[in-house]
Amino acid sequence: MDAPPGSKKLVTRSIPRPYLLFLGDTQNPSYAKTAFGLRDWAADDCLGEIALPTASVTTGLPRLSPADARKAGARSLVIGVANEGGVIPPAWVPLLVEALDAGLDLVSGMHVRLGSIPELADAAARNGRQLIDVRVPPAGLPTGNGRKRTGNRLLTVGTDCALGKKYTALAIARAFKARGVDADFRATGQTGILIAGGGMPMDAVVADFEAGAAEQLSPDAAPDHWDIIEGQGSLFHPAYAAVSLGLLHGSQPDLFIVCHDPDRSEVMGIAGLPLPTIEEVIELTVLLGKRTNPAIRCAGVSLNTSALSEAAAEAVLAATSARLGLPAADPVRGGPAFDALVDACLA
Repeated sequence: MDAPPGSKKLVTRSIPRPYLLFLGDTQNPSYAKTAFGLRDWAADDCLGEIALPTASVTTGLPRLSPADARKAGARSLVIGVANEGGVIPPAWVPLLVEALDAGLDLVSGMHVRLGSIPELADAAARNGRQLIDVRVPPAGLPTGNGRKRTGNRLLTVGTDCALGKKYTALAIARAFKARGVDADFRATGQTGILIAGGGMPMDAVVADFEAGAAEQLSPDAAPDHWDIIEGQGSLFHPAYAAVSLGLLHGSQPDLFIVCHDPDRSEVMGIAGLPLPTIEEVIELTVLLGKRTNPAIRCAGVSLNTSALSEAAAEAVLAATSARLGLPAADPVRGGPAFDALVDACLA
């Protein structure tokens, strides 16, 4: 990803490639979204995976030990997990030390800093390896000012976490470029930053500077340029609404796409709390987004239909589109429905 013109605040750091993806002890695929994102959008950089015996999630890549991965050409082990709180449990540490001893650098998008774990700091020092934290915001971020910026912006928002905001933004950016539109994907989370090579780790920014960070991520641009901004969290999530609101105000989107998983009924990680409806998300996003862009509008809906058959997916996409009067598509499935969504964005 090219750094936005006029911006010097983006997190940009060279990550040694290719990768060995670490899945920890993950049993919920939603918490392995970093590994899946890298597999799907940076496949050439992913040699294999490794996990603890208690893990039940797999990316389908070859299982390799750190030593075998290093022999195969891997240069770093990437923690492919995004768990609640961004923590590195003690049970992970021995295998991470093994990776350092095998000659791999460690790359993490967790909130906890790799160097704060003594065993990792010691192993990195004795092996001359790097400990790379990508979830560290740059210093000196400003507060938001709400000033209208030139260029065009599209933001993906969601009914919940981990249901397709990143994939949708990446797919839209790719589709825009395929049509000759000047567009950039703007990463706001650890996985997106690893895929794009730069971005802003929004959920690690102090709350007062969220909007300012989003403004830095997507500064003034040419009149025909589009920034496709990866959304974070959900305005309806009790834990993560703050980052969602700061990103909405600061990115000042002209368009937004609502991302939703029709197979999910409860908010991720909070049993018993029902998801908001797509209609509720549209209404609240427009209400709050008008504060910094009165012209904000919903361009359509992105559905994660990975749990559905092709026939069931087509049916739910058609029903959703008819109910809302908006295009609805699954960007991973693509097809005419996704083409219609792209058409609506560029109309």
